[in-house]
Amino acid sequence: MAIEKRKQMKKLSYFLFIIFPLFSLAQTKDEPKANWQNLDLKKDGVFGISTERAYSELLNGKTGIPVIVAVIDGGVDVHHEDLRQEIWVNTKEIVGNGIDDDHNGYIDDVNGWDFIGSSRGNVQYDNLELVRLVRKMQPKYATALNSTKFSDVERKEFNQYQKMVAEYMDELQNAQMGLAQMIVFNKTMDTIVAKIGKPDLVLLDFENYSPANDIEKKVVKIVRSEFAKNKDFKKIDEEIKDGFKYYDAKVNYHLNIDFDPRSIVGDDYLNSNERTYGNNDVTGPDAMHGTHVSGIIAASRSNDIGIGGVSDRARIMAIRVVPDGDERDKDVANGIRYAVDNGAKVINMSFGKGYSWDKKVVDEAVKYAMSKDVLLVHAAGNDSRNTERKDNYPNKRFADSLGVEKGELVPWIEVGASGWKDDDDLVAGFSNYGKKTVDVFAPGVKIKSTVPHSLYKEEDGTSMAAPVVAGLAALIRSYYPKLKALQVKDVIMNSVSTVNHKVKVKVDDSSEKMLLSDICVSGGIVNAYKALQLAAKM
Repeated sequence: MAIEKRKQMKKLSYFLFIIFPLFSLAQTKDEPKANWQNLDLKKDGVFGISTERAYSELLNGKTGIPVIVAVIDGGVDVHHEDLRQEIWVNTKEIVGNGIDDDHNGYIDDVNGWDFIGSSRGNVQYDNLELVRLVRKMQPKYATALNSTKFSDVERKEFNQYQKMVAEYMDELQNAQMGLAQMIVFNKTMDTIVAKIGKPDLVLLDFENYSPANDIEKKVVKIVRSEFAKNKDFKKIDEEIKDGFKYYDAKVNYHLNIDFDPRSIVGDDYLNSNERTYGNNDVTGPDAMHGTHVSGIIAASRSNDIGIGGVSDRARIMAIRVVPDGDERDKDVANGIRYAVDNGAKVINMSFGKGYSWDKKVVDEAVKYAMSKDVLLVHAAGNDSRNTERKDNYPNKRFADSLGVEKGELVPWIEVGASGWKDDDDLVAGFSNYGKKTVDVFAPGVKIKSTVPHSLYKEEDGTSMAAPVVAGLAALIRSYYPKLKALQVKDVIMNSVSTVNHKVKVKVDDSSEKMLLSDICVSGGIVNAYKALQLAAKM
């Protein structure tokens, strides 16, 4: 699942009052400077990665070469005003002729490929991997008992199945409760708005409103409190409606064990080695997430509109594998292989999940990328947890068929999210972490970037932090093209802005303060200025 959506779930997971234990709107009064992720701590007072300083002091007068960055995501609006000049174009293909001109197995793949679509349409929603695994194991283990005789392998599977069923039932119950409460909240809100009877509501309208019952009283109090953080009622209402959409999708698609959209794709799903399926619709039905990620990497720095990406020479290759739900390992592996075979030198993966159907096929694809000098950048996840204790997939650790760890996939950077203040809240409260599992931190809070229809929006999540690093990798490979993928990783890891004070992280159900060196490999926040200085020396 595009993992900022998991963060939205956490944002929507508690409420201010007992009757609505659902969500907390995430806007705050505190706002960073515009483009803060590219600014400099000493010069600008925000803990960005010093991109603007690097351009003005180190790259002034220099010209880099184009670098293809594959954005493996849920879709990209390739016509966005701030991206259309930065989109990769497969010049070996003739647009719209229905022929595989370059003989790579993909017809009319002009800007990339969609592995979750076909001539029948596109997959928009899918299950969580947890649900797919329960459905897969259900025929064998649903009626089994603890006393049933199993082989050692079967016993292990049975125990795993029981654990997954318990987790599934817990998630489903919470989602059903959340949806029921959101229906009540939305209905109450609509009633209040209708009674007020004005097109553009302001705080005073809710202060003057006389609630008809206790539920209305609570809704009014919540809305009034949100006006202190966001003056635009339309945005407040939009977040509330997003809460309803989230729980509706969770109940009807993510956790619906009877829902399986794979027939839309029409592949042989159990054949992990199948490569050529899909269509060329790289935008898909919902390109918000992938477009936002792409803008962080490569939004034009020369058109005087919108925003500026980290890299001025990145070319975005759009690869669609992530639905509203959990991505499938087969599609992820094929997305990586497509990116490598078509010239990508950096791959951004802002998605993740708690279970893996076929980790081996992804590991093999990453090994293939490694053999072709490609660097992969992955978001660490938004579960506020230590990923040394509970896995987030895909990840850089690979194992044999028995699950025994055999090592790490080295051309991989795992990215946690940081904020703009150099204090104990520097690490975003939602970000995953891990002394050995997370490599670096990068800006991932209140990041303004491109969204479909040539619009712009602030989002936060490790989904936003990963493309900051992917953009930096592209920047280095653009101006220092002789550096190999592992050298670029070394440059990024060894040029971080180290943080010597402790930061707050969530440990179980409490907050603890730790050094950044205790929660990530590098002990710091990526820094473009220092990275380019180090790259020049190499």
